[in-house]
Order: sequence, then structure tokens, then C-alpha cells
Amino acid sequence: MNHFGNKNRVFQFLKLCHHHHQQWQRSIVKVRLKWVKNRSLDHIIDKETDLKAACLLKDAVKRSSAGFLTAKSVADWQKLLGLTVPVLRFLRRYPSLFEEFPHPRWPSLPCFRLTDTAKLLDSLEEEIHQSHENDAVERLSKVLMMMRTKTAPLHALQPLKWDLGLPDCFEKTLIPKFPDQFQLVKYPNGVIGLKISQWREDLAISAVQKMNECRESKRGKAALVFPMRFPRGYGSQKKVRSWMEEFEKLPYISPYADCSKIDPESDLMEKRVVGVLHEFLSLSIHKKTKRNYLRSLREELSLPHKFTRIFTRYPGIFYLSLKCKTITVTLREAYQSGKLVDPHPLARHRDKFYHVMRTGLLYRAKGALVEEADPHAHGGEDSEEVESSDELCEDEVSDSENE
Repeated sequence: MNHFGNKNRVFQFLKLCHHHHQQWQRSIVKVRLKWVKNRSLDHIIDKETDLKAACLLKDAVKRSSAGFLTAKSVADWQKLLGLTVPVLRFLRRYPSLFEEFPHPRWPSLPCFRLTDTAKLLDSLEEEIHQSHENDAVERLSKVLMMMRTKTAPLHALQPLKWDLGLPDCFEKTLIPKFPDQFQLVKYPNGVIGLKISQWREDLAISAVQKMNECRESKRGKAALVFPMRFPRGYGSQKKVRSWMEEFEKLPYISPYADCSKIDPESDLMEKRVVGVLHEFLSLSIHKKTKRNYLRSLREELSLPHKFTRIFTRYPGIFYLSLKCKTITVTLREAYQSGKLVDPHPLARHRDKFYHVMRTGLLYRAKGALVEEADPHAHGGEDSEEVESSDELCEDEVSDSENE
């Protein structure tokens, strides 16, 4: 099949939908739901904010030609790292990872290098990246396949390297290894973009489609549905249940399909947007990302301008968090009792990294790091609290990040 070999099949499907989608346009009554705070998911986001910052600082030390970072060089990185405290204070908080010492020429200037423990953890992470390289390539390919032009600005993908499980400097270390799969291109405005070189039909299957294939094999042919995990009490509400039943009856549009023929104001397009956001989060290692990262890809993903409304309108699928002075969206189905249901090996390693951050201790068993249970972990999915606001809208929620 050629570069975009599934276009004809998709076009025929959309042509069929076109005859019927007038009845779907604005036909579903939107139920306004109160935003529910989930303490368990908020705790995970809080924890992983520090974890991500520590890993990014670790990578920055590795990239440094001097082999260390100075307090002056990282002074302006607080927003970039998503921290709520100054970077110097953060570095001093984790002496098990970052060793402080005076600058060779200016003794009053604090410097930080990696400890032996941090170097060991980094080497183990490198092993995971190498052994799961094809997995990372497939994940990045699927992200690009969802783009309108099958291309994404490189500067918009770089902040997503943590979420997508890509190695540091992936554009230099990973992309050149797969010239048949990726190519760097230049936009008319001079911006560098990453483009997928060939369409892979075997990858154009969404997480929702895979889940429903499993359901079909167990229960026979069934309609394509999104898994729903409503906040406590919501799923039993008659108006919510009726609304979701009508939503699930709409045709499912693959996030890898051309959507240019769909009315942007229709309910069919809204379901397609839900599918794109669901798939994007499914491709992330921790099944979550920041709204700002999605916003930078909004046009390529064909998302509406105020797409945050989608997250608050479908609380059975998504959870929107305001922790750490930013807006993070999480896939609800991916977590149970405060833990990932199906953690990627990289996510497991990051848990061990966080264990060392928190305790300063590194354990071994049969040559592998072993993580203890976190005594400070919050409760499970039932730890939720209803907020007074009816809906978090794009113009009602500000994001303090400048990324």
C-alpha cells in the first residue's frame, strides 16, 4: 500500500457518514457536570513533576561538556522544568542524585554533578531505551501518522520526549538510525519538522480499536466503545448514562483517518476529537500529558481551538488536573488504586528512580533495582472531591507555563 494507502477506504466510510451526520449535528444534549478533584491522580502528577524534573536535570548534566551544572546556569529553568521551587533548592533536596561542590575557579559558585547512584540509574535507563528502541519508533510513528500533514514541528515534539519515552536528544540519537521511517524537513517559515517517510498500515490501529477487538473475541460482535470510569456517583446518573449511550452510538472515526470531510461543528467531529485525544494519551508512557504540549500540536491534530472543554465534558474518559501550577490531562482507564494498570518498563524504572530520590537508598536483588512500597502514597480512585465550578473551560483556566 502506498504512502497514504488507506485514504480511499477512509473516504468511502466518510462518504457514507456524510449522508447521515446531519442528524448528529448538535443532536446530543450536552450535560454540564461538576469538576471532580481526584486526590489519587493529583498525587501521581505531583510526584512525577519532581521525578521528571530530576530526570531532565540528570540529562542536562550528561550533556554538559564540563560534566556539571552551575547554580547560575540553571537559575532560570524553574518554569521550564515545571517546578514550584527554585532549581537550586530542588537540586539540594536530592543529594543521592546530585553532588554539590564549589566551582574550580569561583569557590562561591555552587556546582552539581551526578552521584555514582545517579550514573547507575542512568545506565539502566539507557539499557531500557536500547532494548525497547523499536517500541519508541512505533510510538513516534503513530504520533506523526495522526498529524494532518504527517509532519510535526520538532520544537513541539521535544517537550514530549519524557511523555513518549523517547531518549534524550532523540533527533540526533534515534531519528538518524531510521531514515526509511523518518525525515527532517523544513517548513516555509524555516522551522524544522519531523515527517514520517512511509505509512504503516499495521500501526494505524488505535488503542480503542484494539480494546474492542478483545471484547469482540470474548463476547461476539459489538459496537466500538470508549472505556468509561466515571467519578463516584456520576455513572449512575440517568442523564449522564443516557448522554453517553447516545455518544457511543455515533460512528467511531479512527484518529489515523482523514477528517477533512467531517463538519467541524458536528457531534461526529467531537467524537473524532475525543478519539484523537484518547489515542495520544494512550501512546504516552504515563498515559498523561500537559495541555500546553497538545496545544502546540493543535492544528496538526485538527483539534478545536477550545479543546480543553472536551476533557471536562467527558470525565469518564479524561481527568483534568490543576496540580503544580499547570494543566495536566490523564486517561482515567489507565489507573487503578493510584497506579498504572499496565506500566511500561520505562515507567517501572522511573518508579525506582523516584524511590532513590525519596529515600536515598538503592536496593538490589538478582542484579535489579527493587522498589519498596511508598508509605506516602494516597488513596485509590475513590479519593475524589467535587469542586464548585460547573465546568473548566479554555477561557476559565489559565496556565502559568511558558513552554
